Amino acid sequence: MSSFVYASARTPFGKFNGSLSGVRPDDLAAHAISSLLSRVPGLDPAQIDDVVWGNANGAGEENRNVGRMAALLAGLPVSVPGTTVNRLCGSSLDAVHSGSRAIETGDADIVLTGGVESMTRAPWVLPKQSRPFPAGDVTAVSTTLGWRLVNPRMNPEWTVSLGEANEQLQQRFGISRERQDEFAVRSHRLAHEAWEEGFYDDLVAPVPAPRGAEPLARDEGIREGSSTEKLAGLQPVFRSDGTITAGNASPLSDGASAVLLGSEAAADTIGVAPLARIAGRAAYALSPQDFGYSPVEAANLALRRAGIGWEQVGAVELNEAFAVQSLACLDAWRVDPDIVNTRGGAIAIGHPLGASGGRIVGTLTKVLRERGERWGVAAICIGVGQGLAVVLENVDAG
Repeated sequence: MSSFVYASARTPFGKFNGSLSGVRPDDLAAHAISSLLSRVPGLDPAQIDDVVWGNANGAGEENRNVGRMAALLAGLPVSVPGTTVNRLCGSSLDAVHSGSRAIETGDADIVLTGGVESMTRAPWVLPKQSRPFPAGDVTAVSTTLGWRLVNPRMNPEWTVSLGEANEQLQQRFGISRERQDEFAVRSHRLAHEAWEEGFYDDLVAPVPAPRGAEPLARDEGIREGSSTEKLAGLQPVFRSDGTITAGNASPLSDGASAVLLGSEAAADTIGVAPLARIAGRAAYALSPQDFGYSPVEAANLALRRAGIGWEQVGAVELNEAFAVQSLACLDAWRVDPDIVNTRGGAIAIGHPLGASGGRIVGTLTKVLRERGERWGVAAICIGVGQGLAVVLENVDAG
C-alpha cells in the first residue's frame, strides 16, 4: 500500500520577538490544522485516524503533547487521537514519516501531520535540585535553541554550539564566506519573488494577531534588498575569524505547518485527488557535531528505497539551517543548484524548528506540480547528528 500527500498549509513564519510573539504555539498549531482542513471541505474530521505532530521543545505552552492539544483547540472531535514526536529540527518531517508508515502498514487511512515551534515563547527552565532549599543561586536555562542541562558524561566534542559545529564543517570542506553569502542572498531573492508571484498564496494562511494588531500574512524575515555587499559587512558570530554570520544562517522563528496524508482509497473520503506519492523515506545519523552534513546520506538512502537516482530528481527542498551546511550537501549530491529551493529557503523564510519539515514537504509538492517534474527530494539536518529525507512522486507527471 502507498501513502499520498493530499493537502498542506502553514502559517507565515514570524521573526523572533516579531508579529507572532503574542501567539501561543498550541494556537499556531491549531490555526495550521484549521487552515489545512478548510482546503478539504469534503472531509469529515471524524474520519481522521490520527494526528501526528512535531515539536522540538515541549517545555512550555506546548504542554508536552501539543499534537493532541492543537487538535482539540482546532475543533476536531475528541475521538481523534493525537501524539507529538520530537526529532528536533526534523520533528514535522518525522511526523510525515510516521503518518505515512501507519498508512502503508494499514494501521490508518488518513493521518494529519505537521509541527509547530514558537522560539520566541520557549520558556526558561530551572533544574530541580537533588536536595531541597539549596543555599546558592540557581540559573534559569533558555530552551529556545541548542544544548541545555548537558550531561557531564557527554563527549565535549559532541556538545559544541550549532554554529561552532558548522564552522568545523566549513573548515572540512573549504566553503568560502563569499559562497555562503551568495547562497543566502539567493534565498531571500527567490522567497521574495515567490511571494510576489503568488506562489505561497494558497499554501500560507495569515495568522490573526492578538490585541487587534494587523494579521501576519507573509513570512516576516525575507529581506527584499539583501545583497552580498550588505552581508559582507556582518561580523562572524561564532568565531572571530569565522565565516558564519546572522546573514548566512537561518533565524530564530515562530510558525506551524500541516500536511494531510492518506491512502489511495482515501481520496473519496477526503474529497480531493492526491497530489504526490511518498516513494521513499530515510533517517541517517553521524557524529553530533557533523549534523549539518547528515542530509547527504539520508537523501541517498531515501532515493535508493524509492528505486531512483539523483539524475531523475527534478526538484529539491533542503532546509537551510546554515548556508555552509546546505552547500556541503549540494556539493556532495552534485545536484544542479538551480533545482534546489527554487522558492526560497529557511535563511529567508525562517526555521521554526518543529514546523520546517512540514513546510518543505508542502513546498516540494507544489513545486513538482508547478514545474511538471516527477520526482523530488525533501531533506533536513537535525541537531545531535541526524538527518531525515523523503522522496515524493508527482502523481500527475508522466
